[in-house]
Amino acid sequence: MNFVEELRWRGMIHDMMPGTEEQLNKEMCSAYVGIDPTADSLHIGHLVSVMMLRHLQRAGHRPIALIGGATGMIGDPSMKSAERNLLDEETLRHNQAAIKAQLGKFLDFDSGNDNAAVLVNNYDWMKDYGFLHFIRDIGKHITVNYMMAKDSVKKRLEQNSKSGLSFTEFSYQLLQGYDYLYLYRNQGCKLQMGGSDQWGNITTGAELIRRVDGGEVFALTCPLITKADGGKFGKTESGNVWLDKRYTSPYKFYQFWLNVGDEEAIKYLKIFTILSQEEIEDLARQQAEAPHLRLAQKRLAKEVTIMVHSVEDYEAAVEASNILFGKSTKEQLSKLDEATLLDVFEGVPQFEVERSVIDNGIKAIDLMTEAAAIFPSKGEMRKTTQAGGVSINKEKLPNHEEIINASYLIDNKYIIAQRGKKNYFLIIVKD
Repeated sequence: MNFVEELRWRGMIHDMMPGTEEQLNKEMCSAYVGIDPTADSLHIGHLVSVMMLRHLQRAGHRPIALIGGATGMIGDPSMKSAERNLLDEETLRHNQAAIKAQLGKFLDFDSGNDNAAVLVNNYDWMKDYGFLHFIRDIGKHITVNYMMAKDSVKKRLEQNSKSGLSFTEFSYQLLQGYDYLYLYRNQGCKLQMGGSDQWGNITTGAELIRRVDGGEVFALTCPLITKADGGKFGKTESGNVWLDKRYTSPYKFYQFWLNVGDEEAIKYLKIFTILSQEEIEDLARQQAEAPHLRLAQKRLAKEVTIMVHSVEDYEAAVEASNILFGKSTKEQLSKLDEATLLDVFEGVPQFEVERSVIDNGIKAIDLMTEAAAIFPSKGEMRKTTQAGGVSINKEKLPNHEEIINASYLIDNKYIIAQRGKKNYFLIIVKD
């Protein structure tokens, strides 16, 4: 597998320094990507660079994942409109451990092969590097004019003409440049990769290595991924789509990929899966012939959910999706954990009912008109029930005077009412 050719057909190359492809074809190469450790989980915005490392390792090269413990304490001005919060060392170490566990699903760290992945944290080599020594040893090699010419600095200064750019953030590219020099010296690293917004920082590092050690190193960036409407990829109304199920449930994660547009689905299959070119082209043909079947979206959601979570989580997400959009049973509904149930029914009308009402038992017609205003009148509720149009927990309500009691509760707290095929209501029992 030729790494550059693989990235090229996948649409994952934006800029590449001359000689990069020749270097990768010549020998096994160590390459690194920097990851911001400001949270104890990656989100799907990180996945592009993680997939670059995965393809690199598949091609026989050695991936280095650099956790930016030191640079994360400063903040990269690229594409940012404000300085970020600074983190303490204990938080950074916790975040690093959590991120490594997630990266282990994509990269081989433990095989002992020559190209086994390596995880490093730049805090380890920066924490004892004195300021005077740093500006003497490193700062003198890169001019202010050179640093000011970088797009990341120029754009930030234009956006914030009044508040400007602090010296702390201005020094970011010098620190990232030193990371490259350190890894070149200590890990034999000759390639740095990242998003296209990192090109300025990466080339500063390459220039530093050339000036300090006379070494030749390389750079490769991928395009920044945006949604069809131009918005930031991976951002939803509720925030980032995280890889950790504590922050984004596997059901919501699966739904994110399932709901992308037709053009995005093929593009994302190339970027976020390791499916072959033939498989993706075949899916593109099928999608063009029958777009209503959404085969590309379904395959994308399956591949990424299994890669990030598990086959079991994927199957549970599909089953949960069928509750709203397909034929499902009370048994399937009862199997949902509380978090997934709330995710599935997010946005449907909700009603709170006192527990005593359910414990004492209440007629369905009273529950759905008086306790919860699912129907505007008892007459309409009675008529709809007789026509077979009312369900409780996915089962047809046989009689409008059916007694609803605690035996109907899911997770001892919820009742799912359905009026017609598509109108769902969530009744929450309040203690």
